[in-house]
Amino acid sequence: MKKRLIFFFACLVFVSSKAQTLSDSLLIDNNYRSFYFVPTNLPNASLIFVLHGSQGDGIGIRNNPSEKNLEALAPKENILMVYPNGYKRYWNECRKTANSAANLENINEEAFFGQMIDYFKSKYAIDDKKVFAIGTSGGGHMAYKLALTMPERFRAITAFIANLPDTNNLDCIEKHVAKPVMIINGTADNINPFEGGEVKLGPKVNLGYVRSTSRTFNYWADLAGYKGEPKMEKIPDNDPADGKTIEKYTYKSKRKPEVTLYKVIGGKHDYPNDIDIYLEAWKFFQRN
Repeated sequence: MKKRLIFFFACLVFVSSKAQTLSDSLLIDNNYRSFYFVPTNLPNASLIFVLHGSQGDGIGIRNNPSEKNLEALAPKENILMVYPNGYKRYWNECRKTANSAANLENINEEAFFGQMIDYFKSKYAIDDKKVFAIGTSGGGHMAYKLALTMPERFRAITAFIANLPDTNNLDCIEKHVAKPVMIINGTADNINPFEGGEVKLGPKVNLGYVRSTSRTFNYWADLAGYKGEPKMEKIPDNDPADGKTIEKYTYKSKRKPEVTLYKVIGGKHDYPNDIDIYLEAWKFFQRN
């Protein structure tokens, strides 16, 4: 009987400690746009959107093992985590020639994200001055768009394995507002070319040309008014077996938003093992 009670208590702890995931949707221009989220009971929470890549969805990025440490930290740090779904698995970001349905139908992403922020402000009393976005690949492009077109609603963004669209492939109206931006890109990425070029996801999906990582980094640094060379430091190689090393480049000033690049030497279209990129993103948000 005592063993049964111990086992029952252990099960209760496991169930009660597991984060509750809710879902909802908003009607945006005759389309129901859906999202998953992990609620918080405390007011004035920070709001973090975690944006999936092209061909993905919100629950998929939420189940990525790399994201789990940040979600586990969320209750302690009073973070409300949100995992929106793109339109038919894509975002209408800023790549003009992208042939996804989201781009071809010109889906109104600004309305979707603006209404989600209002939703969480109304229902959960989040601090709408602490709204952030973390995006991977196509989600990184969506994070860039949020900073380009609605910077007044976002405090800072991070973009993983994504470069800005090239100037002749950019169809967003830029507000040219300096924002804190963190970028993590791999030098051996064959989808998001580190040196810029065409982005393809197989023979039928073409997302157009992107700038190099250097030009992308410098775009945000120039907006913030930085001159000269960024500070460079080498990140400890905590996993020599993965064949990747990381150099960190930072522009930082008390009077300007921080702009940071993690250059993953040997990194492909994936996450590095030497750092927890989601926790690095949260540290970056906290600094800004």
